[in-house]
Amino acid sequence: MIKKSFRIIDRIFAFVEDWSLFLTVAIALTTAMANVILRKTTSINLYWSDEVVRKVIFFSTYVGCSAAIRKRSLIRIDALPQLMPVLRKPLTLFSHLVVLLFGATMMWLGYQLTRQVYLDEYARTATLQIPEWYFYAVLPVIGFMMSVRTFIVMIEDWRGPLKD
Repeated sequence: MIKKSFRIIDRIFAFVEDWSLFLTVAIALTTAMANVILRKTTSINLYWSDEVVRKVIFFSTYVGCSAAIRKRSLIRIDALPQLMPVLRKPLTLFSHLVVLLFGATMMWLGYQLTRQVYLDEYARTATLQIPEWYFYAVLPVIGFMMSVRTFIVMIEDWRGPLKD
């Protein structure tokens, strides 16, 4: 029952991560290429394309954090567990706990920041005038996704893979 629930959550999160990254990077790439082509071949300049690319980098960085947990690709120092294999499990647990703390911090501070920016009627992007709180709302959502993914990885480390 729990394995099935975790697999469903994993599939939903993977779908959201993969497609949101694909769509945002495709939009940024198309916008940047169109701007370069128009700038070099005509006198037209898409003044807002740099802002789109900047926001996509912001978004893809955070969504990539959750995807990195799924693929177990987070940066970690592994020299000590290689020298003393007995420390592998405690250090892995410590790493997971630190990621859970980071996810909780992102949820809490991201919510506070999103709320503050939402209440500021002048907080809009410079060129497209999109409310900034849309972008800050990514922080608590990704903090939640990172925490859930880390929890799933911790259970896989403890009980074995959920692939049954």
